[in-house]
Amino acid sequence: MYYPTYDEIQQVQSEELGKERAALGMTAGANDTRTPLVPLYSDILADMETPVSAYCKTAQKSYSFLLESVSGGENVARYSFIGIDPYLVMTLDSITNTMTLRRGLNQGETASSEQVPCHDPLQMIEAEIGHYRLVTPPHLARSQDRLPKFFGGAVGYLSYDTAARFEQLPIPPQNELNLPLAVFMFTETVLVFDHVRHSVRIVTHLHLDAADLEQEYARCCTIIDNVQQRLRQPIQLPKEPVPIHDPEQLKVISNRTQAEYEQMVSRAIEYIKAGDIFQTVPSQRLSRHVNASPFTVYRALRAINPSPYMFFLDLKDFHIVGASPELLVRYEDNEVTIRPIAGTRPRGQDRQSDEELAIELQNDPKECAEHIMLLDLARNDVGRVSKIGSVTVTELMTIERYSHVMHLVTNVTGQLREGLSPFDALRAGFPAGTVSGAPKIRAMEIISELEGEQRGVYAGAVGYFSHTGNQETAIALRTMVMKDGRAYIQAGAGIVADSVPAIEYQESLNKARALLRALDEAERLAGQAVEPIEPVVDTHKTKVTPQGHVTR
Repeated sequence: MYYPTYDEIQQVQSEELGKERAALGMTAGANDTRTPLVPLYSDILADMETPVSAYCKTAQKSYSFLLESVSGGENVARYSFIGIDPYLVMTLDSITNTMTLRRGLNQGETASSEQVPCHDPLQMIEAEIGHYRLVTPPHLARSQDRLPKFFGGAVGYLSYDTAARFEQLPIPPQNELNLPLAVFMFTETVLVFDHVRHSVRIVTHLHLDAADLEQEYARCCTIIDNVQQRLRQPIQLPKEPVPIHDPEQLKVISNRTQAEYEQMVSRAIEYIKAGDIFQTVPSQRLSRHVNASPFTVYRALRAINPSPYMFFLDLKDFHIVGASPELLVRYEDNEVTIRPIAGTRPRGQDRQSDEELAIELQNDPKECAEHIMLLDLARNDVGRVSKIGSVTVTELMTIERYSHVMHLVTNVTGQLREGLSPFDALRAGFPAGTVSGAPKIRAMEIISELEGEQRGVYAGAVGYFSHTGNQETAIALRTMVMKDGRAYIQAGAGIVADSVPAIEYQESLNKARALLRALDEAERLAGQAVEPIEPVVDTHKTKVTPQGHVTR
């Protein structure tokens, strides 16, 4: 059964034509030229499916995504989203300043490609989303038929270095991974996995202005039928390559020695004491060969480190695998939200020790001072695009618990000012203060000087822009890029005036630990690992043991 029915679609079309005639009669030239989209969907029982199995069955070509969430790190969110067969992929080249537009990828042989000049990728994304307007049939007002806040639009990433397109900032020329500045997939077909109703809602979008409405309805029904057919097929896990028995290829290397990282920290402290900044976040990039498939790595990561923002992006030439704890910017119902996280403790062995650690964290002067600094930055970012007097702190330094750690979290909201768009809100909050520092612009200039190379996906944004107008992006933390048989993991530490370089070096490694464990587990799932794998070996063969002790 398809919803709405063809008769309901005809009724909606008639009502829309009536509205257009009325608008033309009231105001000359008031005709809306945007393409009207109607969500067409079908529900199937999925009590024997998981988002992982559904993705494996339906994502049969490159350019697809899986978005999942475990709220607070402990409770599975209601919806997971699978996107397949995009009609458009936008790729921003960091060297030529051109956006490559690949259209018709969902139609195979009719795909086309063109390059256009581009400075600000959000302008082009906003323009593409703006070509359409969502028309919601009346029956979707019923609670059982309501669609979630995302069921079609754009999904992808903005690299950290995209910030130079929004502010006057330097970009280091070195780009080790040679990745695009941004990639976004525009899809009209999304699988909405409902964990409460144990169902999958297959949603596609009908063009209400089609010349032949009946043929357009049939086209959408065929798309839904094809997805249902894929879901009925047996699952096919990714093929794993031949095992590698050379332990040297499984060692992890860093782009910095411990001494080099500690030197960056010391230089950052000098800037802080000179009054340039209050905080900054230098990072290091780890990498290692990976034999397991990218999706096997994602399966391992979601099991080891369940997080509010879990994502798997297949971008053809590389994959992004992540389990981020932190929201970057959310826009919903004209409300802008930024939710900074700063301050960490491990989870306790039992309820009592867990509560004691939470109290200790909330009363730690250093952790609280750093958190307040980032709270002020979040209020400033939200305030840049909000109505005067609407910026509100709705949660202040509350404890949010995850599988392995707990954090101090604050929630800042504001009402978007008239004349601005949700994309302006993202520009204002990008990148997050928790991965750059404060004041943000000067801290980023110092990061560029200290690190001397582009960060790429790390500390950027991963998320969606919905046809509903809603947007949600996560900070690209606890995230790895998988390319050409290697996994790249970047992590940093927040530096303040009394930071100790050796401790901050260890902190950066600790933040990468869950992802390194996921790589090990993925190798075991794939039947690849034959020996215990060294956690870290830097470029000068400085080894870091599983306990974090440095030996030479």
